[in-house]
Amino acid sequence: MSRFLFVVPPLVGHINPAVGVAAELAARGHESAWACADPGLVRRLAGEDATVFPCAGPVPGSGDGVRPPDLRGPEALKFLWERFLAPLAEEMAPGVAAAVGEFGPDVVVADQQALAGGLVAERLGLPWATSATTSAEFTDVLSGMPKVAEWLDGLLAGLRNRVGDSTGTADPRFSPHLVLAFSTPEFVGPDARTGDQIRYVGPSVADRPAPSGFPWDWLDPARATVLVTLGTANTDVGERFLAECQSAARERADRMQTVIVDPAGVLGSSLGGADDKGVLVVPSVPQLPLLERVDAVVCHGGHNTVCEALWHGVPLVVAPIRDDQPVIAGQVVAAGAGIRVRFGRVTAPKLGAAIGAVLHEPDYRLAASRIRTAFRAAGGASMAATHLEQLAIGAPAKETA
Repeated sequence: MSRFLFVVPPLVGHINPAVGVAAELAARGHESAWACADPGLVRRLAGEDATVFPCAGPVPGSGDGVRPPDLRGPEALKFLWERFLAPLAEEMAPGVAAAVGEFGPDVVVADQQALAGGLVAERLGLPWATSATTSAEFTDVLSGMPKVAEWLDGLLAGLRNRVGDSTGTADPRFSPHLVLAFSTPEFVGPDARTGDQIRYVGPSVADRPAPSGFPWDWLDPARATVLVTLGTANTDVGERFLAECQSAARERADRMQTVIVDPAGVLGSSLGGADDKGVLVVPSVPQLPLLERVDAVVCHGGHNTVCEALWHGVPLVVAPIRDDQPVIAGQVVAAGAGIRVRFGRVTAPKLGAAIGAVLHEPDYRLAASRIRTAFRAAGGASMAATHLEQLAIGAPAKETA
């Protein structure tokens, strides 16, 4: 038996992939624990019996982490690093070190945005793996912004000096031992980053707790079904976009049904409302079971949502907002699996046209099916667990077919 410490940020889309890997490791007789600034969130996603070591750290969207909703581009990236990721690394570091001391892991598995995991592991001489839950870092997204790249290198160097091994040389976003990329080159594109330690394992899609009470009998199997979701971290900016989606859906209610996820309640509940026949507005959905029954997804381009849709062979309309989402949206379009629209400006007619295209033009579904095949062949949580087992016993990672 080996022990694995998962170090994760308090973000649902970053915890969920690790949950599948931890479950696979448990099935093989290994033991896992977690370090996070929000233990309650980890237990909600990984199970109430999960061993979680609490860490300090900022909560997204609160205090200094409240990001102006109109912030975009390099300024949004700078805000993310200065107000969230860098403070998270510094504040989590003591808790991660304490977790290592108490749990005694053989391997630290550090999410790419929980930099304290890799920095502390390097300082303590432990093997560590990167859990890369977004494929945006696997393309050279800063190649056209050399000043931004230089600024980020300086920020990472400062973090290393404060919480890591000042003599170390590894980029804390990319472990020199093992990088688990929850995507595939077929989706990332021809310029996907490669390296001896990088393993493209595809999405980690596993059963997880889901909200109860979804009205499954509302769905009409005779009509196309569309899911609209902006994930869990964009409730502050979604009102206009969701309203346009609702208008587009109402106009097409005679030929398609639409489920809109509205956690902030900006649209109000529509279940049973005569004005919203064919449109269901709910605060949350059991996303994985629902994806088995939808024909298209409209989303913000979040990596988790995009990969789960493509895992099911479902084409997308993507409206990226910020952070890595424009990169992910670009990968969707380049793969031929969807259409990109402008989040802040798209209107109901344009949304309706895009939804109609991915529903009825076969090339989008064919491309989504090709990515589905590549994702499933990569091995997912099972292959990730195998690579972690090899790292724990000191064996070199093996190439996958």
